[in-house]
Amino acid sequence: MEMLPGTLDFLVLRGLTWGPKHGYAVARWIEDESGGSLTVLDGALYTALHRMEERGWIAAEWGVSPLGRRAKFYRLTPVGKRQLQNEAKGWADYVAAVGNVLRTSTQPG
Repeated sequence: MEMLPGTLDFLVLRGLTWGPKHGYAVARWIEDESGGSLTVLDGALYTALHRMEERGWIAAEWGVSPLGRRAKFYRLTPVGKRQLQNEAKGWADYVAAVGNVLRTSTQPG
């Protein structure tokens, strides 16, 4: 399933809610939590991570992955937590509005 524009940043921020993760772990979390419906391509993920780091939403530091490999770990910043709250509200409002349209029992016109 293709993601709507703007979705990836929100999902990455949400994935970092439980603590620092390296990029591959963030991508796997999104795929797992979506039941395999959403796949994150490496190029899109690392572009998003870089953009969010520039905006101050996330911070990164080098560490060692569970497999013993050097990896960059990302964590939410206070600014990122606020951004996540704002985006969560926006998504909840959007989902509610689409749900209302889907539940409409009248025909147009």
